[in-house]
Amino acid sequence: MKIAGFDIGGANTDLAIIDFDTDGDMGNIHVDYCYLPMWEKKDELSHSLLKLLGDELNDIDAVGVCMTAELVDAYQTKREGVLDILKKVKNTFSVPLGFVGLEGILKPSQVFKDPLKVAAANWIATSQIAAIMDSDCILVDVGSTTTDIIPIKNGSECAKGRSDLERLGTGELVYTGTLRSNVATITDKVPLDEGWFRVSSELFAISADVHNVLGNINPKDYICDTPDRAGKTSEDSMRRIARIICGDLDILSKSDILSICKYLHHKQASNIAEAIHEVGDIEFMERVVATGLGMNVLASPAAQMARMNVVTMDEFLTPDECVVAPAVGTALMMEEFLHDQDSLPLD
Repeated sequence: MKIAGFDIGGANTDLAIIDFDTDGDMGNIHVDYCYLPMWEKKDELSHSLLKLLGDELNDIDAVGVCMTAELVDAYQTKREGVLDILKKVKNTFSVPLGFVGLEGILKPSQVFKDPLKVAAANWIATSQIAAIMDSDCILVDVGSTTTDIIPIKNGSECAKGRSDLERLGTGELVYTGTLRSNVATITDKVPLDEGWFRVSSELFAISADVHNVLGNINPKDYICDTPDRAGKTSEDSMRRIARIICGDLDILSKSDILSICKYLHHKQASNIAEAIHEVGDIEFMERVVATGLGMNVLASPAAQMARMNVVTMDEFLTPDECVVAPAVGTALMMEEFLHDQDSLPLD
């Protein structure tokens, strides 16, 4: 059986296609992703899903979906967002569908009755993989936009928060990521020439620029739009970073900007470490499983700052698969769901 798992995010849509044998064991895994800003291009979702599948479309036996895109401001409410995504997915595929919810996979009819059960539940899918690696740990998944910090006990996630709102209050969700974070949300001051300079709150630079300058990401990883809609070279990123303190490349040296970026990297990891501490103290945990695009860039350094033992999910998946871990977890959950059904859920 070949199952496609999609993670439909606000900015990126990720895909994992997994071949399962008759015993339900994983075989070949194919992963891909695309930049799809749902706040601007939600009506292109169906086209993007089909494009990601490409020639595999006719071989897919079932599709699982997790989502966070319901939060984008193209929708008035999360309920409206979930229902719109549900409709678009149903209109795209004729194979059995399932949606990751807080209590497992839900059929489309169940999602229609209670849409909020699948809102921002992609961390449920990722936790399934982390639990395989360590039955008692904290999953730290740093994506392009956000960081999930999910406690796992006895092989099951035990997050205190069940919605994004609740998880922002418990430390289990930190709105910082490898690419799309406005630098002004990371810190209010940066060091320069033995002094401290306040940061402009304009959207001049994003975390992708910081990590681009530092060489923490590859050019192909910088998939989101730049704040000034200009280039994505290291010099382009330096120019944007200079603007955060109202400077430019005539005023600041490359050494100045590199120093600022090193501080921003440390500060971003420190912000994540604070939340790891918060979750770890509540759950009495000392081990972290790190994954996501920022697995090595932010998750692992943050875990070390929090004085946690850390392993990375690339001990179980490939580095490319770690980037789309929620999509991989979604496919795994969908296979298990189908295995437990007497008949395929075609509603």
